[in-house]
Amino acid sequence: MLNWDDPLSAPAVLKPVPTPTPTSDDKQADVVTTEQEKPQLHAVETDVIPEQLAMPEIELPPLNAEPVRAEDKRVINGMTDVNQLAPFKYPWAWEFFLNANKNHWTPLDINMAQDIKDYNLNLTLEEKHVYENVLSYLTTSDIMAMRNIGLAVMEKMTAPELQIYQARQVYEESLHTWTYQHCIESIGLDQGEIYNRYRTVPEIYGKIHMANQRLDAVMQSDIDLKDRDNLETFVMSYMFFAAIFEGCWFYNGFSPIFALQRRGLMKGTAEQLQYIMRDEVMHASFGIRVVKQIIREENLTLDPKKIRNMWDESEAAESTYAGYILKDPILGYSFEDHTEQFRFTANRRARQLGLDEEPFPGAENRLPWLEEQANMRKEKNFFETRVTEYQTGGALNWE
Repeated sequence: MLNWDDPLSAPAVLKPVPTPTPTSDDKQADVVTTEQEKPQLHAVETDVIPEQLAMPEIELPPLNAEPVRAEDKRVINGMTDVNQLAPFKYPWAWEFFLNANKNHWTPLDINMAQDIKDYNLNLTLEEKHVYENVLSYLTTSDIMAMRNIGLAVMEKMTAPELQIYQARQVYEESLHTWTYQHCIESIGLDQGEIYNRYRTVPEIYGKIHMANQRLDAVMQSDIDLKDRDNLETFVMSYMFFAAIFEGCWFYNGFSPIFALQRRGLMKGTAEQLQYIMRDEVMHASFGIRVVKQIIREENLTLDPKKIRNMWDESEAAESTYAGYILKDPILGYSFEDHTEQFRFTANRRARQLGLDEEPFPGAENRLPWLEEQANMRKEKNFFETRVTEYQTGGALNWE
């Protein structure tokens, strides 16, 4: 039987209680239970609810209010009932949610046995340095991503079809964190040391600090998005999150592990990062679309200087980070590959955003094999690992 006080404990085994044998005195006793002897049941005073148990009031439309019309919905600052899903104004958001569920997976699907052998016997010191620090950066970043969507973005949406996909996104970010933990634990790395590097390695701290500043600016729940300055801050923050944090830094951040995979190393870790990248491409695409929708609905014009500064700060942080993890190049991957690929990807995100100019004109696609990581159809030997073919990855639109 499940222990409801401690569901994770072993089920309690109920032993039968022996029935006592009645004595002659018991048989002769005339047991009569009077009304006075019966246990008294005390009525619950339902009118009085302790303050700490009182539920917050939920604002609902009045009874028999007019039905929600799709044309009245807005991404933010909407006045329609957020508890009514349909009719959709943003059917594409619902499609994102449906596709995300087709992309379901867990790290327990992946066999890490070969990775353990590779790490201990086949990786060079330089490759171990890359592997460990990539995981260190990614695990901190995905926790930030989870908190940002859950606490800074999702609650400000006023159309439920948007919130529902973002709820799925929060789950996926926590799943990604589980993945890094699974890799770290499987390899046998010092978890506390790996997780703490973002506070001890300046080059990792720089990226985390920059992201935290831009995302934290809109973390408060009571920010007034009808104020034009606050609105611009929110949109710039969300643009950074979708286009750079998820669309460039995550996307580019997996590349060093994929470079190992291409040489037959750390394939279990890389396989999990392939599925994470498919999630992140959808996150970035969704966020960019939401940003563009807000700009249209709110008739907002962003400051080109602020956008330029965002790209330059991001490139500087990425370059510094790459200089640390790739201070000694590894076979098939270098500092120059990493930084130039960031610029190339940033140009792609700028085009998706509909910006007038690419931030890094002429940037080269140094890793033409990178898109294969998300588009690759996975075929597995049934006896080696669980078959996990994810339906949406091969059909993603990368532009």
